[in-house]
Amino acid sequence: MHLTRFRFNTARVGARRVLSSPHILHAAVMSSFAEIPQPGEDGARVLWRVDRNSRAETYLYLVSPDKPDLTHLVEQAGWPHTGGWQTFDYGGFLSRLATGDQWAFRLTANPVHTVRRNDDEPTKLTAHVGLHHQRDWLLKRQENAGFKVMEKPEERRLAPQDEHELVIQDRRQLSFRKSRESKPVTLVTVTYDGRLQITDADAFRRTLISGLGKAKAYGCGLMTLAEA
Repeated sequence: MHLTRFRFNTARVGARRVLSSPHILHAAVMSSFAEIPQPGEDGARVLWRVDRNSRAETYLYLVSPDKPDLTHLVEQAGWPHTGGWQTFDYGGFLSRLATGDQWAFRLTANPVHTVRRNDDEPTKLTAHVGLHHQRDWLLKRQENAGFKVMEKPEERRLAPQDEHELVIQDRRQLSFRKSRESKPVTLVTVTYDGRLQITDADAFRRTLISGLGKAKAYGCGLMTLAEA
């Protein structure tokens, strides 16, 4: 597995075009590989996420079984003469993760649930739009994903529901087309920042390489870690 980071030159028209649509960026990401990667037996797949730390500091993070070549992105949306991208060996890091470890994390996800207005209708996916439901979406998945979000000490809680080391930010409703003739695709994305403890190292490794939730082709599901 590989972890790659690429910085966009947001002053360039090409960067703004690529960042304008998850569909365009998905195509650019998949063009980084000579052959289209297929999910492995362990669930490993291509995952990506855009972090907008500021208007001028926008990064693409990419986790992939194969090593990518982002030359085309550098030429269109980066610094062709002075900048590039960094790819790191992710497998060694994953192998060192252990139950009980604590980490800071960031995850951009598509929090959805299934609804049905009556028994005669099929269920359909609907986005969670409230902060409470978006928070609960993650908390309900943490056990199967091999981690738990850390709880705050009582003296640091600002409200009855402020129990966890978890911040929800960068909530977006995206709308884009896959082609000029297609219907618009609407997507709600949320970025979670917080602290976690690993409860099942094997399950957690699967989460990091296979993603969490839906809309993985459009920049959702990738969780990255940093020292807590």
